[in-house]
Amino acid sequence: MNVFITGNSSGLGLALTEALLEQDATVWGMSRRGCSLKSRYEDALRDRRQDLGNLKQLDDGLQALLSDCLRLDLVVLNAGILGRIQEISHTDVHDLEHMMRVNVWANKMILDWLIEQQIPVDQVIAISSGAAVNMNYGWGGYSMSKAALNNLMQLYAPEMPDTHLLAYAPGLIDTGMQDYLCGEVDSEEFPSVQKLKDARGTEAMPSPKDAASRLLELLGDLRENHESGSFVDVRQL
Repeated sequence: MNVFITGNSSGLGLALTEALLEQDATVWGMSRRGCSLKSRYEDALRDRRQDLGNLKQLDDGLQALLSDCLRLDLVVLNAGILGRIQEISHTDVHDLEHMMRVNVWANKMILDWLIEQQIPVDQVIAISSGAAVNMNYGWGGYSMSKAALNNLMQLYAPEMPDTHLLAYAPGLIDTGMQDYLCGEVDSEEFPSVQKLKDARGTEAMPSPKDAASRLLELLGDLRENHESGSFVDVRQL
């Protein structure tokens, strides 16, 4: 199995990378910090440090990483940034621009590059969020970017007829993002954060390893039972 994963240096991306490598997959990874598993899986993991927010260098980075890749069974567009939880009117437009570069435009460029290089891709999973539809107070930039990501998958579906594309919300996951959300954000000012604080340490917020296992178990079902371009929230399955 050949897999390309972005944002695989931590969280869900790292857990997916490790789970797939344990299943003898070949993984191409791209992240800003690089994947810590490289020394353990030297032959099966091809990894590149790449700032996906630097769009001018992304094409060259993809060429350097994937030049020997003939086909991909799975692409996981996982890289993303949260930004600060604050009123949208207090969010600087330049911060929003950077968030859109990482969360949306980099993914567009990746799909465009794969199309241009004529690399067959069976399945694309773009990691979205319930925030894409909830639009909770304080989540402005993140919600906007994930909503745009959902629309991006829907728009590309008819242009990539041989590929099944899906925007997938994996639910609550106990990653480093939760350190900020649960430790620094005032839940009285932003009430939607309280449910995260309540869920942390319970089964409602699984580990990245458990969330990765759940996604990999669902790959076949997602492809067979959901139209290409759809948005799927794991909590509604």
